[in-house]
Amino acid sequence: MIKIKLLTIGNLKEKYLTAMQEEYLKRLSNYAKVTIIEEKEEKSNDINESIINQILNKEGDRLLGKIDDNDYVVLLDLHGKQIDSLDFAKLIDNKMTNGYSSFAFVIGGSYGVSDSLRKRANTKLSLSLMTFTHQFTRIIILEQIYRAFKINNNEVYHK
Repeated sequence: MIKIKLLTIGNLKEKYLTAMQEEYLKRLSNYAKVTIIEEKEEKSNDINESIINQILNKEGDRLLGKIDDNDYVVLLDLHGKQIDSLDFAKLIDNKMTNGYSSFAFVIGGSYGVSDSLRKRANTKLSLSLMTFTHQFTRIIILEQIYRAFKINNNEVYHK
């Protein structure tokens, strides 16, 4: 079975988002073993470029520690490539066909991600030109992963 890790900075606080996450985890269980790994968001009262870089490096190191060598890493990034759902499904299918059985989807914190995490990513994707909270991003990517499996298995899913 395919393994998917969703690595995030921060956690879900709102009950309605937690319920949505649980629904997609339940739906995805037919296709993959999905694990959510939440890392603490670093905070500081003194924000300058140096502090932000320290925060990014701390968060990045913790996330990198959860990524295995054989994981295909998809970084959700404002500066990443935008693709539609069909191309996303093709990406997953192509990587599975080429021997990947473990994926790590990474959602950074409010300051973004470290350079080291950006370098480790196999693919950088942007969900939109708009900015979403990392909580909404989590739900959106879970839905898109589920949609990709439905597409790749030629199963009906509403449009």
